[in-house]
Amino acid sequence: MEFFSSQSAIALLQIIGVNIVLSGDNAVVIALAARSLPPRQQRQAVLWGSGAAVAMRIVLTVVAVELLRLPYLKLIGAGLLLWIGIKLLAPEEEHGGAGAANIGMAAAIRTILLADLVMSLDNVIAVAAAAKGSLALLVIGLLISIPLVIFGSTLLMRFMGRFPIIVTIGAALLGWVAGEMAATDPFADEWIKANAGWLHFGLPIAGAACVVAVGKWLAARKEAREERAPVLDLAAAGDQPATAAAGATADTSKLRILLAADGSDSSNRAIDRWLPQLAWFRRPVEVHLLNAQRPLHGDVSAFVDEDQRKQFHHEEGLKALAPARERLERAGVDHVIHIGLGNPAHVITHYARDMHCDQIVMGTRGYGVAGVALGSVATPVVQSADVPVLLVK
Repeated sequence: MEFFSSQSAIALLQIIGVNIVLSGDNAVVIALAARSLPPRQQRQAVLWGSGAAVAMRIVLTVVAVELLRLPYLKLIGAGLLLWIGIKLLAPEEEHGGAGAANIGMAAAIRTILLADLVMSLDNVIAVAAAAKGSLALLVIGLLISIPLVIFGSTLLMRFMGRFPIIVTIGAALLGWVAGEMAATDPFADEWIKANAGWLHFGLPIAGAACVVAVGKWLAARKEAREERAPVLDLAAAGDQPATAAAGATADTSKLRILLAADGSDSSNRAIDRWLPQLAWFRRPVEVHLLNAQRPLHGDVSAFVDEDQRKQFHHEEGLKALAPARERLERAGVDHVIHIGLGNPAHVITHYARDMHCDQIVMGTRGYGVAGVALGSVATPVVQSADVPVLLVK
């Protein structure tokens, strides 16, 4: 493969793409393992731990590239990649495992290294497949994408959380790479060239379609199970504004409104447009301000203890609610804040029922094709809510 060819450019983009999509959990462990240290030691732990993890990842991936030259191993790798892509769309949710409580910089570095070793198998296989045997592309792709993941992990997680289509595209990319891997296996390649050349294009398309279809189906089944699961509220008493009365939810004379916010520009615009409508109500209004935090993948809990994960979600929830709280306080609107952990649509409908709210208010990124493509939470909320839902664009 010529280094400056279009094929090389596509392969490089594939390496960067799959590494970013699959490294989210590793980046979270890096951030959480070091968060309890003093600021100076935090930076040292992240740099030393991440640097060693990057070197280890490159060595493992180079070994994987060489192994994939052997007959039949690409077929096995293709099967693993299909499963990895499916799990990306229907991940395991974080559980209540004890994890590992980090005390000191050495423990944080050990946790970062161990987590990267255990959790990077899927990443190593995917990146090795995308490299198509080119060690130069492999190293360049990893050197570009790994620092981006390490130092921009929170931003990447938030971005992928708001735009689930990115995860779907990443899963489809894994399916495509799996198809290419199967089609170029030394054993399969000879048979395909002799009998069915169209499979060189058909297998990648079939792999992408299979991953998306099966992954979405499993995700839908998991969401149906979540409807019966309790929702954990991570908001603390100290987070409430001074105007929030302790017994506010017992006042039936007020109109209770659940306002869902995620800190995005579209969410903030929706609140700005909705606030003037409060003057139309003849009853006093009690606002329950909610942010829904998506759970971390189950693998994270093996390396980070439950208290640290809860603290992470709590801090992220407060950050997401900050713009909405500022707007409500400026308008003099009494409100109570909630930070729910779980599938966003399930969390919103759960709180609406639990708080006996009369209405749900939330922003939407758009309707029609745009709304479907961006994976808006509004659609499942409208379908499952027991109370009226006001979507503010």
